[in-house]
Amino acid sequence: MGALSTKKPRSRAMRKPQHGLAKTAQSDTRLVDAEKFLLPTYKRQPVVMTHGRGAYVFDSTGKKYLDFLGGIAVNALGHAHARIVKVIRREAARAIHLSNLFHNAYQGPLARKLAAWSGMDRVFFSNSGTEAIDGAMKLARLFGRHSNEAAGTTAKKHRFLALENSFHGRTFGAISVTSTEKYRLPFAPVVPGAEFVRFNDLADLQAKFDETVCGILLETIQGEGGIYPVSEALWNRARALATEHSALLIADEIQCGLGRTGRYFGYQKFPSRPDIVLIAKPLAAGLPLGAILTTEEVASRISPGIHGTTFGGGPLACAVALEFLNIVEDQALLENIRARGAELREGLTKLAAQFDFVREVRGEGLMIGIELSIEGAPFVSKAMQCGLLINCTHEFTLRLLPPFIITRAQVREFLRLFELVLRTTPPQAAASDSGQAANPEQVVLAAVR
Repeated sequence: MGALSTKKPRSRAMRKPQHGLAKTAQSDTRLVDAEKFLLPTYKRQPVVMTHGRGAYVFDSTGKKYLDFLGGIAVNALGHAHARIVKVIRREAARAIHLSNLFHNAYQGPLARKLAAWSGMDRVFFSNSGTEAIDGAMKLARLFGRHSNEAAGTTAKKHRFLALENSFHGRTFGAISVTSTEKYRLPFAPVVPGAEFVRFNDLADLQAKFDETVCGILLETIQGEGGIYPVSEALWNRARALATEHSALLIADEIQCGLGRTGRYFGYQKFPSRPDIVLIAKPLAAGLPLGAILTTEEVASRISPGIHGTTFGGGPLACAVALEFLNIVEDQALLENIRARGAELREGLTKLAAQFDFVREVRGEGLMIGIELSIEGAPFVSKAMQCGLLINCTHEFTLRLLPPFIITRAQVREFLRLFELVLRTTPPQAAASDSGQAANPEQVVLAAVR
């Protein structure tokens, strides 16, 4: 897994004040308009990104950045991939949208390939990952409802389990099964019936799993939570308990799926399959598209009209998604992900030995977290200054989500830039033992899904 075996103690430093929009940005009317008219839901950097090419993006001044954030795991093929551009141009001239009252040329073939990759049987296309989460929760409630339980009543099997430190999205269903309080508590009361299990704690899982549970949601690797892989022991026990209690095991692969770990799906390292798999992020190479993949048994509970979408599964998005999957196969990108990921973890482990504030390196494939003992935000800002894009999650973990197409030379370039960032960033506040923000009520709605 490439993680350091021992975490280093956290150091102490003074907290420095945060600053708003950079002074130099005020001269750009586009940034002024954004500041005045957009809802303040994101902490955006005060730059305007204009275009990308391969593993690089460029801002309005012409500055070039090595992109190791990938639109937060979306741009798996980098930017302006020739085959993706060709398909978008072709399909945009044919039909962008047709509605799900009719078949289009790409939904069926795309569903077939996703079924082959995942081992599932049926597919529903959504607009986003969080909508896929909500759809899966509806399926779990539907699957758990017995024929003698009238619609409109609370079924005996209605509860959901999810893990502490989890993040599943921002719609009401998704935040209800998201453990992180800064995302959930401001919107209380949320959908009732959710309970959280201590991460990788088999005894706590056993104690909370009973006949009232209709589904358990697991991120195979927690992304927003700081790049924490679920253990095989917990996965196996969750699978056994779900089977025993006729509940559904739901794998949230929105960030870690579709090749990110060096496998088609993160759960494929385990001996058993889930009942539902949820995907989005890189599926349509930057166009909005998510999906619910499930078994024939679960799909048999569905009838026309019980669930739906306006935009999900349109011809343009599905054509691009099918081309994305073909490119992953044609260019042997899983092999590249495994090789470049190993090089990154080896280089990062060597760097960690040089800096006492780097506590741990963890992850799989091209999904890597670097946990610090001091706040990560200043390192993200310094990285931008150095021409490198990364981000920070859970205050103290730097997250790397580079495109699948990165080369050995670009790994070396990243390691050179990242060493410079580590050496030249002034230390900030130290992490608490919990690794959480000092005041979870101060909500920052960061762009993650």
